[in-house]
Amino acid sequence: MADKIRKRSEIPDKYKWRLSDIFADVAAWEAAYAEAEKVIAAFSAFDGKVAEDPKAAIRAYFEAEKHIIPIYCYASMLKDSDNGDTAAQALEQKAIALLVKAQTASAFLEPELLAMDESKLVALSQESDMEDYSTFLKEMLLQKPHSLSKDQERLLAMMGEIAGAPDNIYSMLTNVDLKFPDITLTDGSKAPLTEGTYSSFIHDDQRDVRRQAFEGLMGTYGKFGNTITGTYSASVKMDQFMADARHFSSARAAAMEPLQIPESVYDNLIQVIHEYLPVLNEYLQLRKQVLAVDELHMYDLYCPMVKDFKMDMPYEKAFDLVLEGLAPMGEDYLAKLREARDNGWIDVYPTENKTSGAYSNGFRGGAHPFVLLNHNDNLDSAFTIAHELGHSMHSYFSNLTQPFPEADYSLFVAEVASTCNEAVMMRYLLEKLPEKKAQAYLLNHFLEQFRTTCFRQTMFAEFEKISHEMAAKGEPLTRESLSKAYYKLNETYYGETCVVDEVIANEWMRIPHFYRAFYVYVYATGLCAAVSLSEKILTEGESAVKDYRKFLSAGSSVPPIEALKLAGIDMSSPEPIRKAMEVFKATLEKFKAVL
Repeated sequence: MADKIRKRSEIPDKYKWRLSDIFADVAAWEAAYAEAEKVIAAFSAFDGKVAEDPKAAIRAYFEAEKHIIPIYCYASMLKDSDNGDTAAQALEQKAIALLVKAQTASAFLEPELLAMDESKLVALSQESDMEDYSTFLKEMLLQKPHSLSKDQERLLAMMGEIAGAPDNIYSMLTNVDLKFPDITLTDGSKAPLTEGTYSSFIHDDQRDVRRQAFEGLMGTYGKFGNTITGTYSASVKMDQFMADARHFSSARAAAMEPLQIPESVYDNLIQVIHEYLPVLNEYLQLRKQVLAVDELHMYDLYCPMVKDFKMDMPYEKAFDLVLEGLAPMGEDYLAKLREARDNGWIDVYPTENKTSGAYSNGFRGGAHPFVLLNHNDNLDSAFTIAHELGHSMHSYFSNLTQPFPEADYSLFVAEVASTCNEAVMMRYLLEKLPEKKAQAYLLNHFLEQFRTTCFRQTMFAEFEKISHEMAAKGEPLTRESLSKAYYKLNETYYGETCVVDEVIANEWMRIPHFYRAFYVYVYATGLCAAVSLSEKILTEGESAVKDYRKFLSAGSSVPPIEALKLAGIDMSSPEPIRKAMEVFKATLEKFKAVL
Protein backbone atom coordinates (compact mmCIF):
# COMPACT_ATOMS: atom_id res chain seq x y z
CA MET A 1 0.00 0.00 0.00
CA ALA A 2 1.36 3.44 -0.84
CA ASP A 3 2.33 5.67 2.05
CA LYS A 4 0.34 8.52 0.56
CA ILE A 5 -2.62 9.01 -1.71
CA ARG A 6 -1.30 9.95 -5.13
CA LYS A 7 -2.71 12.59 -7.42
CA ARG A 8 -4.31 11.31 -10.60
CA SER A 9 -1.59 12.95 -12.70
CA GLU A 10 0.97 10.71 -10.98
CA ILE A 11 -0.64 7.49 -12.27
CA PRO A 12 0.60 6.09 -15.64
CA ASP A 13 -2.07 6.11 -18.34
CA LYS A 14 -2.00 2.32 -18.68
CA TYR A 15 -3.60 2.08 -15.22
CA LYS A 16 -6.42 4.51 -16.04
CA TRP A 17 -9.63 3.81 -17.86
CA ARG A 18 -9.72 5.29 -21.37
CA LEU A 19 -12.83 7.44 -21.44
CA SER A 20 -11.84 8.63 -24.91
CA ASP A 21 -13.32 5.32 -26.09
CA ILE A 22 -16.66 7.02 -25.39
CA PHE A 23 -15.88 10.61 -26.44
CA ALA A 24 -12.57 11.96 -27.70
CA ASP A 25 -12.85 14.96 -25.39
CA VAL A 26 -15.32 17.24 -23.63
CA ALA A 27 -16.01 19.08 -26.87
CA ALA A 28 -17.20 15.83 -28.44
CA TRP A 29 -19.31 15.19 -25.35
CA GLU A 30 -20.89 18.65 -25.68
CA ALA A 31 -21.67 17.97 -29.35
CA ALA A 32 -23.32 14.66 -28.44
CA TYR A 33 -25.24 16.43 -25.69
CA ALA A 34 -26.61 18.97 -28.17
CA GLU A 35 -27.60 16.16 -30.57
CA ALA A 36 -29.34 14.27 -27.74
CA GLU A 37 -31.35 17.38 -26.89
CA LYS A 38 -32.58 17.48 -30.50
CA VAL A 39 -33.51 13.78 -30.41
CA ILE A 40 -35.45 14.30 -27.16
CA ALA A 41 -37.22 17.34 -28.58
CA ALA A 42 -38.16 15.41 -31.73
CA PHE A 43 -39.64 12.61 -29.64
CA SER A 44 -42.19 15.02 -28.20
CA ALA A 45 -43.94 14.96 -31.60
CA PHE A 46 -45.45 11.62 -30.55
CA ASP A 47 -47.22 13.21 -27.58
CA GLY A 48 -50.91 12.47 -27.99
CA LYS A 49 -50.28 10.42 -31.13
CA VAL A 50 -48.68 7.19 -29.87
CA ALA A 51 -51.69 5.07 -30.81
CA GLU A 52 -51.38 6.26 -34.42
CA ASP A 53 -47.96 4.62 -34.83
CA PRO A 54 -46.92 2.79 -31.66
CA LYS A 55 -44.03 1.00 -33.37
CA ALA A 56 -42.36 4.24 -34.42
CA ALA A 57 -42.90 5.76 -30.98
CA ILE A 58 -41.29 2.78 -29.21
CA ARG A 59 -38.33 2.72 -31.59
CA ALA A 60 -37.79 6.45 -31.16
CA TYR A 61 -37.89 6.08 -27.38
CA PHE A 62 -35.05 3.56 -27.39
CA GLU A 63 -33.12 5.58 -29.97
CA ALA A 64 -33.16 8.52 -27.55
CA GLU A 65 -31.92 6.22 -24.77
CA LYS A 66 -29.02 5.14 -26.99
CA HIS A 67 -27.96 8.78 -27.27
CA ILE A 68 -28.24 9.47 -23.54
CA ILE A 69 -26.39 6.49 -22.05
CA PRO A 70 -22.88 7.40 -23.30
CA ILE A 71 -23.38 11.02 -22.25
CA TYR A 72 -24.22 10.03 -18.69
CA CYS A 73 -21.58 7.26 -18.46
CA TYR A 74 -18.79 9.56 -19.60
CA ALA A 75 -19.74 12.36 -17.21
CA SER A 76 -20.27 10.13 -14.17
CA MET A 77 -17.02 8.22 -14.66
CA LEU A 78 -15.09 11.43 -15.27
CA LYS A 79 -16.34 12.73 -11.91
CA ASP A 80 -15.65 9.40 -10.18
CA SER A 81 -12.04 9.74 -11.34
CA ASP A 82 -11.75 12.93 -9.27
CA ASN A 83 -14.78 14.04 -7.28
CA GLY A 84 -13.02 17.32 -6.50
CA ASP A 85 -12.93 18.30 -10.20
CA THR A 86 -15.56 21.04 -10.46
CA ALA A 87 -15.66 20.80 -14.26
CA ALA A 88 -16.46 17.07 -14.01
CA GLN A 89 -19.09 17.83 -11.36
CA ALA A 90 -20.72 20.27 -13.77
CA LEU A 91 -20.75 17.70 -16.58
CA GLU A 92 -22.41 15.11 -14.38
CA GLN A 93 -25.03 17.62 -13.27
CA LYS A 94 -25.75 18.44 -16.91
CA ALA A 95 -26.01 14.73 -17.70
CA ILE A 96 -28.46 14.21 -14.85
CA ALA A 97 -30.48 17.19 -16.09
CA LEU A 98 -30.56 15.59 -19.54
CA LEU A 99 -31.84 12.33 -18.03
CA VAL A 100 -34.61 14.21 -16.26
CA LYS A 101 -35.46 16.11 -19.44
CA ALA A 102 -35.70 12.83 -21.36
CA GLN A 103 -37.81 11.18 -18.67
CA THR A 104 -40.12 14.19 -18.58
CA ALA A 105 -40.38 14.40 -22.37
CA SER A 106 -41.19 10.68 -22.69
CA ALA A 107 -43.56 10.43 -19.71
CA PHE A 108 -46.54 10.21 -22.07
CA LEU A 109 -45.35 7.03 -23.80
CA GLU A 110 -46.43 4.31 -21.37
CA PRO A 111 -49.76 5.93 -20.38
CA GLU A 112 -50.69 6.30 -24.06
CA LEU A 113 -49.63 2.74 -24.86
CA LEU A 114 -51.56 1.40 -21.87
CA ALA A 115 -54.62 3.36 -22.98
CA MET A 116 -54.72 1.20 -26.10
CA ASP A 117 -56.65 -2.03 -26.18
CA GLU A 118 -54.62 -4.63 -24.26
CA SER A 119 -55.11 -7.29 -26.94
CA LYS A 120 -53.53 -4.93 -29.50
CA LEU A 121 -50.49 -4.47 -27.26
CA VAL A 122 -50.12 -8.22 -26.80
CA ALA A 123 -50.38 -8.71 -30.55
CA LEU A 124 -47.86 -5.92 -31.09
CA SER A 125 -45.33 -7.63 -28.79
CA GLN A 126 -45.66 -10.81 -30.88
CA GLU A 127 -45.01 -9.24 -34.28
CA SER A 128 -41.67 -10.25 -35.81
CA ASP A 129 -40.45 -6.70 -36.41
CA MET A 130 -41.10 -5.87 -32.72
CA GLU A 131 -39.23 -8.86 -31.30
CA ASP A 132 -36.50 -6.59 -29.88
CA TYR A 133 -39.13 -4.70 -27.85
CA SER A 134 -41.23 -7.63 -26.61
CA THR A 135 -39.77 -7.58 -23.09
CA PHE A 136 -40.45 -3.84 -22.80
CA LEU A 137 -44.09 -4.37 -23.77
CA LYS A 138 -44.61 -7.43 -21.57
CA GLU A 139 -43.11 -5.74 -18.50
CA MET A 140 -45.15 -2.61 -19.15
CA LEU A 141 -48.36 -4.64 -19.20
CA LEU A 142 -47.37 -6.33 -15.93
CA GLN A 143 -46.94 -2.90 -14.33
CA LYS A 144 -50.23 -1.52 -15.65
CA PRO A 145 -51.77 -1.33 -12.12
CA HIS A 146 -48.93 1.03 -11.14
CA SER A 147 -49.01 3.25 -14.20
CA LEU A 148 -50.34 6.79 -13.79
CA SER A 149 -51.92 9.33 -16.09
CA LYS A 150 -49.79 11.30 -18.56
CA ASP A 151 -49.72 14.41 -16.37
CA GLN A 152 -48.88 12.43 -13.25
CA GLU A 153 -46.11 10.53 -15.02
CA ARG A 154 -44.68 13.79 -16.32
CA LEU A 155 -44.75 15.29 -12.84
CA LEU A 156 -42.90 12.31 -11.34
CA ALA A 157 -40.34 12.45 -14.12
CA MET A 158 -39.74 16.15 -13.44
CA MET A 159 -38.81 15.19 -9.88
CA GLY A 160 -35.85 13.13 -11.09
CA GLU A 161 -33.11 15.48 -9.91
CA ILE A 162 -34.80 16.02 -6.56
CA ALA A 163 -35.26 12.26 -6.11
CA GLY A 164 -31.54 11.74 -6.73
CA ALA A 165 -30.46 14.57 -4.43
CA PRO A 166 -29.90 12.49 -1.26
CA ASP A 167 -27.52 10.15 -3.08
CA ASN A 168 -25.65 13.07 -4.65
CA ILE A 169 -25.36 14.95 -1.35
CA TYR A 170 -24.14 11.82 0.42
CA SER A 171 -21.60 11.11 -2.34
CA MET A 172 -20.13 14.61 -2.21
CA LEU A 173 -19.95 14.57 1.59
CA THR A 174 -18.28 11.17 1.87
CA ASN A 175 -16.04 11.24 -1.20
CA VAL A 176 -14.83 14.84 -0.98
CA ASP A 177 -15.59 16.66 2.27
CA LEU A 178 -15.07 13.94 4.89
CA LYS A 179 -11.49 13.77 6.12
CA PHE A 180 -10.33 11.03 8.47
CA PRO A 181 -7.52 11.09 11.05
CA ASP A 182 -4.14 9.68 10.10
CA ILE A 183 -3.10 6.26 11.37
CA THR A 184 0.02 5.97 13.52
CA LEU A 185 1.92 2.91 12.36
CA THR A 186 4.09 0.71 14.60
CA ASP A 187 7.26 2.57 13.55
CA GLY A 188 5.72 5.88 14.59
CA SER A 189 5.11 7.12 11.04
CA LYS A 190 1.76 8.44 9.88
CA ALA A 191 -0.40 7.05 7.08
CA PRO A 192 -3.59 8.58 5.63
CA LEU A 193 -6.93 6.97 6.43
CA THR A 194 -9.52 7.11 3.65
CA GLU A 195 -12.33 4.86 2.51
CA GLY A 196 -9.86 3.61 -0.10
CA THR A 197 -7.15 2.66 2.43
CA TYR A 198 -9.47 1.48 5.23
CA SER A 199 -9.58 -2.04 3.82
CA SER A 200 -5.83 -2.48 4.24
CA PHE A 201 -5.80 -1.07 7.76
CA ILE A 202 -8.74 -3.14 9.01
CA HIS A 203 -6.94 -6.26 7.73
CA ASP A 204 -3.65 -5.31 9.37
CA ASP A 205 -1.86 -7.78 11.66
CA GLN A 206 -1.34 -5.07 14.27
CA ARG A 207 -4.39 -4.79 16.46
CA ASP A 208 -3.78 -1.15 17.37
CA VAL A 209 -3.69 -0.21 13.68
CA ARG A 210 -7.03 -1.96 13.17
CA ARG A 211 -8.51 -0.25 16.22
CA GLN A 212 -7.33 3.20 15.09
CA ALA A 213 -8.77 2.68 11.60
CA PHE A 214 -12.07 1.39 12.94
CA GLU A 215 -12.53 4.12 15.54
CA GLY A 216 -11.20 6.83 13.21
CA LEU A 217 -13.54 5.93 10.38
CA MET A 218 -16.67 5.20 12.41
CA GLY A 219 -16.02 8.12 14.74
CA THR A 220 -15.68 10.56 11.85
CA TYR A 221 -18.96 9.42 10.35
CA GLY A 222 -20.50 9.87 13.79
CA LYS A 223 -19.42 13.53 13.83
CA PHE A 224 -21.56 14.06 10.75
CA GLY A 225 -24.34 11.81 12.03
CA ASN A 226 -27.10 14.39 12.01
CA THR A 227 -26.33 15.48 8.45
CA ILE A 228 -26.14 11.89 7.19
CA THR A 229 -29.34 11.01 9.05
CA GLY A 230 -31.15 13.88 7.39
CA THR A 231 -29.83 12.79 4.00
CA TYR A 232 -30.74 9.14 4.47
CA SER A 233 -34.14 9.99 5.94
CA ALA A 234 -34.92 12.03 2.81
CA SER A 235 -33.89 9.06 0.66
CA VAL A 236 -36.15 6.64 2.56
CA LYS A 237 -39.08 9.04 2.45
CA MET A 238 -38.57 9.51 -1.30
CA ASP A 239 -38.70 5.70 -1.69
CA GLN A 240 -41.93 5.65 0.29
CA PHE A 241 -43.41 8.55 -1.69
CA MET A 242 -42.69 6.85 -5.02
CA ALA A 243 -44.19 3.58 -3.77
CA ASP A 244 -47.33 5.33 -2.56
CA ALA A 245 -47.64 7.37 -5.75
CA ARG A 246 -47.59 4.19 -7.83
CA HIS A 247 -49.90 2.25 -5.52
CA PHE A 248 -47.40 -0.35 -4.34
CA SER A 249 -48.00 -1.97 -0.98
CA SER A 250 -44.53 -0.92 0.23
CA ALA A 251 -41.23 0.57 -0.88
CA ARG A 252 -39.80 -2.95 -0.96
CA ALA A 253 -42.59 -4.12 -3.26
CA ALA A 254 -41.90 -1.13 -5.51
CA ALA A 255 -38.26 -2.22 -5.78
CA MET A 256 -38.86 -5.95 -6.31
CA GLU A 257 -42.16 -6.33 -8.16
CA PRO A 258 -41.03 -4.59 -11.39
CA LEU A 259 -38.07 -7.01 -11.46
CA GLN A 260 -40.51 -9.95 -11.14
CA ILE A 261 -38.85 -11.08 -7.91
CA PRO A 262 -41.24 -12.37 -5.22
CA GLU A 263 -40.75 -10.66 -1.86
CA SER A 264 -40.56 -14.15 -0.38
CA VAL A 265 -37.02 -14.37 -1.84
CA TYR A 266 -35.99 -11.52 0.48
CA ASP A 267 -37.70 -13.09 3.47
CA ASN A 268 -36.30 -16.56 2.70
CA LEU A 269 -32.81 -15.10 2.75
CA ILE A 270 -33.23 -13.50 6.17
CA GLN A 271 -34.88 -16.61 7.59
CA VAL A 272 -32.19 -19.05 6.41
CA ILE A 273 -29.32 -16.77 7.43
CA HIS A 274 -30.80 -16.53 10.93
CA GLU A 275 -30.96 -20.33 11.04
CA TYR A 276 -27.19 -20.41 10.53
CA LEU A 277 -26.21 -17.67 12.98
CA PRO A 278 -25.00 -20.39 15.42
CA VAL A 279 -22.52 -21.54 12.74
CA LEU A 280 -21.39 -17.95 12.25
CA ASN A 281 -20.74 -17.63 15.97
CA GLU A 282 -18.92 -20.95 15.97
CA TYR A 283 -16.60 -19.42 13.37
CA LEU A 284 -16.23 -16.26 15.45
CA GLN A 285 -15.37 -18.28 18.56
CA LEU A 286 -12.64 -20.00 16.56
CA ARG A 287 -11.39 -16.59 15.42
CA LYS A 288 -11.24 -15.41 19.03
CA GLN A 289 -9.29 -18.53 20.00
CA VAL A 290 -6.82 -18.28 17.10
CA LEU A 291 -6.20 -14.56 17.63
CA ALA A 292 -5.68 -15.30 21.35
CA VAL A 293 -7.65 -12.28 22.54
CA ASP A 294 -9.65 -12.01 25.74
CA GLU A 295 -12.35 -10.11 23.89
CA LEU A 296 -13.16 -10.23 20.19
CA HIS A 297 -13.98 -6.70 19.04
CA MET A 298 -15.61 -5.59 15.80
CA TYR A 299 -12.23 -4.41 14.52
CA ASP A 300 -10.88 -7.95 14.94
CA LEU A 301 -13.25 -9.48 12.39
CA TYR A 302 -11.29 -8.79 9.20
CA CYS A 303 -7.63 -9.57 9.85
CA PRO A 304 -6.32 -12.91 8.52
CA MET A 305 -6.31 -15.63 11.15
CA VAL A 306 -3.23 -17.17 9.56
CA LYS A 307 -0.58 -14.66 10.57
CA ASP A 308 2.60 -16.00 9.01
CA PHE A 309 1.39 -16.46 5.44
CA LYS A 310 1.56 -13.50 3.09
CA MET A 311 0.27 -13.18 -0.44
CA ASP A 312 1.67 -9.97 -1.86
CA MET A 313 -0.48 -9.08 -4.85
CA PRO A 314 0.77 -6.19 -7.01
CA TYR A 315 -1.74 -5.46 -9.75
CA GLU A 316 0.03 -7.30 -12.58
CA LYS A 317 0.56 -10.41 -10.45
CA ALA A 318 -3.02 -10.27 -9.19
CA PHE A 319 -4.40 -10.02 -12.73
CA ASP A 320 -2.30 -12.96 -13.91
CA LEU A 321 -3.65 -14.99 -11.01
CA VAL A 322 -7.20 -14.10 -12.04
CA LEU A 323 -6.50 -15.31 -15.57
CA GLU A 324 -5.15 -18.61 -14.26
CA GLY A 325 -8.02 -19.11 -11.85
CA LEU A 326 -10.72 -18.43 -14.44
CA ALA A 327 -9.33 -20.80 -17.08
CA PRO A 328 -12.39 -23.11 -16.74
CA MET A 329 -14.51 -20.30 -18.19
CA GLY A 330 -13.00 -20.82 -21.65
CA GLU A 331 -10.30 -19.23 -23.80
CA ASP A 332 -12.63 -16.66 -25.38
CA TYR A 333 -13.56 -15.51 -21.87
CA LEU A 334 -9.88 -15.15 -20.94
CA ALA A 335 -9.10 -13.28 -24.17
CA LYS A 336 -11.72 -10.70 -23.31
CA LEU A 337 -10.24 -10.31 -19.80
CA ARG A 338 -6.83 -9.62 -21.35
CA GLU A 339 -8.44 -7.04 -23.60
CA ALA A 340 -9.95 -5.39 -20.54
CA ARG A 341 -6.51 -5.19 -18.91
CA ASP A 342 -4.66 -3.92 -21.97
CA ASN A 343 -7.18 -1.64 -23.65
CA GLY A 344 -8.36 0.96 -21.19
CA TRP A 345 -11.30 -0.74 -19.51
CA ILE A 346 -9.91 -0.45 -15.97
CA ASP A 347 -9.04 2.41 -13.59
CA VAL A 348 -6.71 0.71 -11.13
CA TYR A 349 -5.29 2.69 -8.22
CA PRO A 350 -6.71 4.88 -5.43
CA THR A 351 -6.03 8.57 -6.03
CA GLU A 352 -6.97 11.84 -4.39
CA ASN A 353 -10.76 12.40 -4.41
CA LYS A 354 -11.40 9.26 -6.48
CA THR A 355 -14.64 7.42 -5.71
CA SER A 356 -13.98 4.69 -3.16
CA GLY A 357 -14.70 0.99 -3.57
CA ALA A 358 -15.06 -0.75 -6.92
CA TYR A 359 -17.68 -1.14 -9.63
CA SER A 360 -18.26 -2.15 -13.22
CA ASN A 361 -20.16 0.12 -15.59
CA GLY A 362 -21.71 -2.24 -18.14
CA PHE A 363 -22.23 0.63 -20.62
CA ARG A 364 -25.13 -0.87 -22.55
CA GLY A 365 -24.84 -0.13 -26.24
CA GLY A 366 -21.32 1.28 -25.84
CA ALA A 367 -17.78 0.37 -26.80
CA HIS A 368 -17.13 -1.92 -23.83
CA PRO A 369 -17.69 -2.06 -20.06
CA PHE A 370 -15.52 -0.02 -17.69
CA VAL A 371 -14.18 -1.02 -14.26
CA LEU A 372 -13.25 1.19 -11.29
CA LEU A 373 -10.84 -0.33 -8.76
CA ASN A 374 -8.89 0.98 -5.76
CA HIS A 375 -6.21 -1.68 -5.83
CA ASN A 376 -4.18 -2.52 -2.75
CA ASP A 377 -1.49 -5.17 -3.06
CA ASN A 378 -3.33 -7.97 -1.29
CA LEU A 379 -5.44 -11.04 -1.99
CA ASP A 380 -8.69 -9.18 -1.37
CA SER A 381 -7.86 -6.82 -4.23
CA ALA A 382 -7.09 -9.78 -6.49
CA PHE A 383 -10.54 -11.18 -5.77
CA THR A 384 -12.01 -7.71 -6.42
CA ILE A 385 -10.50 -7.81 -9.92
CA ALA A 386 -12.18 -11.17 -10.54
CA HIS A 387 -15.44 -9.86 -9.03
CA GLU A 388 -15.72 -6.68 -11.10
CA LEU A 389 -14.65 -8.42 -14.30
CA GLY A 390 -17.45 -10.91 -13.67
CA HIS A 391 -19.86 -8.00 -13.86
CA SER A 392 -18.13 -6.75 -17.00
CA MET A 393 -18.29 -10.12 -18.73
CA HIS A 394 -21.98 -10.43 -17.86
CA SER A 395 -22.51 -7.04 -19.50
CA TYR A 396 -20.26 -7.89 -22.45
CA PHE A 397 -22.06 -11.13 -23.34
CA SER A 398 -25.52 -9.59 -22.82
CA ASN A 399 -24.58 -6.61 -25.00
CA LEU A 400 -23.12 -8.92 -27.62
CA THR A 401 -26.08 -11.32 -27.76
CA GLN A 402 -29.17 -9.24 -27.07
CA PRO A 403 -30.59 -6.25 -28.95
CA PHE A 404 -30.15 -2.91 -27.20
CA PRO A 405 -33.63 -2.85 -25.57
CA GLU A 406 -33.03 -6.27 -23.95
CA ALA A 407 -29.30 -6.13 -23.17
CA ASP A 408 -29.61 -4.80 -19.62
CA TYR A 409 -29.99 -7.46 -16.93
CA SER A 410 -31.89 -7.35 -13.66
CA LEU A 411 -30.40 -6.16 -10.39
CA PHE A 412 -31.32 -9.53 -8.93
CA VAL A 413 -28.77 -11.38 -11.05
CA ALA A 414 -26.24 -8.56 -11.09
CA GLU A 415 -24.02 -10.13 -8.42
CA VAL A 416 -24.10 -13.72 -9.67
CA ALA A 417 -21.42 -13.56 -12.38
CA SER A 418 -19.10 -11.52 -10.16
CA THR A 419 -19.24 -13.89 -7.19
CA CYS A 420 -19.13 -16.95 -9.47
CA ASN A 421 -15.76 -15.68 -10.71
CA GLU A 422 -14.57 -15.42 -7.12
CA ALA A 423 -15.78 -18.91 -6.22
CA VAL A 424 -14.09 -20.49 -9.27
CA MET A 425 -10.87 -18.64 -8.51
CA MET A 426 -10.97 -19.76 -4.88
CA ARG A 427 -11.23 -23.42 -5.88
CA TYR A 428 -8.26 -22.96 -8.21
CA LEU A 429 -6.11 -21.46 -5.46
CA LEU A 430 -7.00 -24.24 -3.04
CA GLU A 431 -5.71 -26.74 -5.61
CA LYS A 432 -2.68 -24.68 -6.65
CA LEU A 433 -1.43 -24.09 -3.10
CA PRO A 434 -1.65 -27.39 -1.18
CA GLU A 435 0.60 -26.32 1.73
CA LYS A 436 -1.25 -26.25 5.02
CA LYS A 437 -0.50 -22.58 5.68
CA ALA A 438 -1.80 -21.63 2.25
CA GLN A 439 -4.86 -23.85 2.65
CA ALA A 440 -5.64 -22.30 6.00
CA TYR A 441 -5.20 -18.78 4.63
CA LEU A 442 -7.47 -19.43 1.64
CA LEU A 443 -10.13 -21.22 3.67
CA ASN A 444 -10.10 -18.26 6.04
CA HIS A 445 -10.62 -15.97 3.06
CA PHE A 446 -13.50 -18.13 1.78
CA LEU A 447 -15.14 -18.10 5.22
CA GLU A 448 -14.77 -14.33 5.29
CA GLN A 449 -16.47 -14.11 1.91
CA PHE A 450 -19.46 -15.92 3.38
CA ARG A 451 -19.41 -13.78 6.52
CA THR A 452 -19.11 -10.45 4.74
CA THR A 453 -21.38 -11.26 1.79
CA CYS A 454 -24.06 -13.63 3.08
CA PHE A 455 -24.30 -12.61 6.73
CA ARG A 456 -23.25 -8.96 6.60
CA GLN A 457 -25.23 -8.04 3.48
CA THR A 458 -28.30 -9.81 4.88
CA MET A 459 -27.90 -7.73 8.02
CA PHE A 460 -27.81 -4.65 5.77
CA ALA A 461 -30.97 -5.90 4.06
CA GLU A 462 -32.67 -6.21 7.45
CA PHE A 463 -31.66 -2.65 8.29
CA GLU A 464 -33.21 -1.37 5.06
CA LYS A 465 -36.39 -3.30 5.80
CA ILE A 466 -36.55 -1.81 9.31
CA SER A 467 -35.87 1.78 8.24
CA HIS A 468 -38.48 1.68 5.49
CA GLU A 469 -41.05 0.05 7.77
CA MET A 470 -40.44 2.83 10.30
CA ALA A 471 -41.08 5.43 7.61
CA ALA A 472 -44.23 3.63 6.44
CA LYS A 473 -45.58 3.70 10.01
CA GLY A 474 -44.82 7.40 10.33
CA GLU A 475 -42.11 6.82 12.93
CA PRO A 476 -39.36 9.48 12.96
CA LEU A 477 -36.05 8.50 11.38
CA THR A 478 -33.62 10.05 13.82
CA ARG A 479 -29.95 9.43 14.38
CA GLU A 480 -30.81 7.71 17.64
CA SER A 481 -33.53 5.44 16.22
CA LEU A 482 -31.51 4.37 13.18
CA SER A 483 -28.30 3.82 15.12
CA LYS A 484 -30.18 1.88 17.80
CA ALA A 485 -31.73 -0.40 15.16
CA TYR A 486 -28.35 -0.97 13.51
CA TYR A 487 -26.61 -1.66 16.82
CA LYS A 488 -29.31 -4.17 17.80
CA LEU A 489 -28.81 -6.02 14.49
CA ASN A 490 -25.08 -6.27 15.21
CA GLU A 491 -25.90 -7.70 18.61
CA THR A 492 -28.15 -10.30 16.96
CA TYR A 493 -25.51 -11.36 14.45
CA TYR A 494 -22.31 -11.00 16.48
CA GLY A 495 -23.27 -10.43 20.10
CA GLU A 496 -23.03 -14.04 21.23
CA THR A 497 -19.27 -13.96 20.70
CA CYS A 498 -18.13 -10.38 20.09
CA VAL A 499 -17.92 -7.20 22.07
CA VAL A 500 -20.25 -5.07 19.97
CA ASP A 501 -18.37 -1.79 20.17
CA GLU A 502 -20.56 1.25 20.68
CA VAL A 503 -19.14 3.08 17.66
CA ILE A 504 -20.38 0.30 15.32
CA ALA A 505 -23.77 1.99 15.65
CA ASN A 506 -22.44 4.57 13.16
CA GLU A 507 -21.54 2.04 10.47
CA TRP A 508 -24.85 2.34 8.62
CA MET A 509 -23.80 5.91 7.84
CA ARG A 510 -20.97 4.74 5.54
CA ILE A 511 -22.95 2.32 3.33
CA PRO A 512 -23.59 4.05 -0.03
CA HIS A 513 -25.79 1.19 -1.28
CA PHE A 514 -28.49 2.28 1.16
CA TYR A 515 -29.24 5.12 -1.27
CA ARG A 516 -30.29 2.53 -3.83
CA ALA A 517 -32.90 0.89 -1.69
CA PHE A 518 -33.41 -2.89 -1.49
CA TYR A 519 -30.36 -3.77 -3.52
CA VAL A 520 -27.85 -5.14 -1.00
CA TYR A 521 -29.74 -8.42 -0.54
CA VAL A 522 -28.71 -9.47 -4.05
CA TYR A 523 -25.09 -9.71 -2.90
CA ALA A 524 -26.13 -12.49 -0.54
CA THR A 525 -28.48 -14.27 -2.95
CA GLY A 526 -25.89 -13.81 -5.67
CA LEU A 527 -23.19 -15.56 -3.65
CA CYS A 528 -25.52 -18.43 -2.84
CA ALA A 529 -26.34 -18.87 -6.54
CA ALA A 530 -22.67 -18.47 -7.48
CA VAL A 531 -21.50 -21.19 -5.09
CA SER A 532 -23.82 -23.66 -6.81
CA LEU A 533 -22.88 -22.44 -10.28
CA SER A 534 -19.14 -22.68 -9.63
CA GLU A 535 -19.59 -26.22 -8.35
CA LYS A 536 -21.41 -27.16 -11.58
CA ILE A 537 -18.76 -25.51 -13.77
CA LEU A 538 -15.88 -27.24 -12.03
CA THR A 539 -17.48 -30.69 -11.84
CA GLU A 540 -19.46 -30.83 -15.10
CA GLY A 541 -17.04 -28.86 -17.28
CA GLU A 542 -17.91 -27.67 -20.77
CA SER A 543 -21.64 -28.48 -20.62
CA ALA A 544 -22.05 -26.38 -17.45
CA VAL A 545 -19.99 -23.56 -18.99
CA LYS A 546 -22.34 -23.57 -22.00
CA ASP A 547 -25.37 -23.34 -19.71
CA TYR A 548 -23.68 -20.58 -17.73
CA ARG A 549 -22.98 -18.68 -20.95
CA LYS A 550 -26.71 -18.82 -21.74
CA PHE A 551 -27.32 -17.08 -18.43
CA LEU A 552 -24.62 -14.47 -19.10
CA SER A 553 -26.12 -13.80 -22.53
CA ALA A 554 -29.79 -13.61 -21.50
CA GLY A 555 -29.95 -9.91 -20.61
CA SER A 556 -33.56 -9.06 -19.84
CA SER A 557 -34.96 -11.33 -22.54
CA VAL A 558 -36.38 -13.54 -19.75
CA PRO A 559 -37.24 -12.72 -16.11
CA PRO A 560 -34.20 -12.97 -13.77
CA ILE A 561 -35.47 -16.07 -11.93
CA GLU A 562 -35.82 -17.77 -15.32
CA ALA A 563 -32.40 -16.54 -16.44
CA LEU A 564 -30.79 -18.35 -13.52
CA LYS A 565 -32.77 -21.48 -14.34
CA LEU A 566 -30.97 -21.49 -17.71
CA ALA A 567 -27.85 -22.28 -15.69
CA GLY A 568 -29.67 -24.77 -13.43
CA ILE A 569 -30.32 -22.63 -10.33
CA ASP A 570 -33.81 -21.96 -8.87
CA MET A 571 -33.64 -18.97 -6.51
CA SER A 572 -37.40 -18.90 -5.92
CA SER A 573 -36.68 -21.68 -3.42
CA PRO A 574 -34.69 -21.26 -0.18
CA GLU A 575 -32.71 -24.41 -1.00
CA PRO A 576 -29.80 -22.70 -2.84
CA ILE A 577 -29.34 -20.51 0.24
CA ARG A 578 -29.32 -23.54 2.54
CA LYS A 579 -26.89 -25.34 0.23
CA ALA A 580 -24.55 -22.36 0.33
CA MET A 581 -24.77 -22.26 4.12
CA GLU A 582 -23.90 -25.95 4.23
CA VAL A 583 -20.81 -25.13 2.16
CA PHE A 584 -19.98 -22.47 4.76
CA LYS A 585 -20.40 -25.03 7.51
CA ALA A 586 -18.26 -27.62 5.67
CA THR A 587 -15.58 -25.02 4.94
CA LEU A 588 -15.43 -24.19 8.63
CA GLU A 589 -14.81 -27.86 9.45
CA LYS A 590 -12.04 -28.02 6.83
CA PHE A 591 -10.51 -24.89 8.30
CA LYS A 592 -10.53 -26.38 11.78
CA ALA A 593 -8.85 -29.54 10.48
CA VAL A 594 -6.12 -27.60 8.66
CA LEU A 595 -5.48 -25.43 11.70
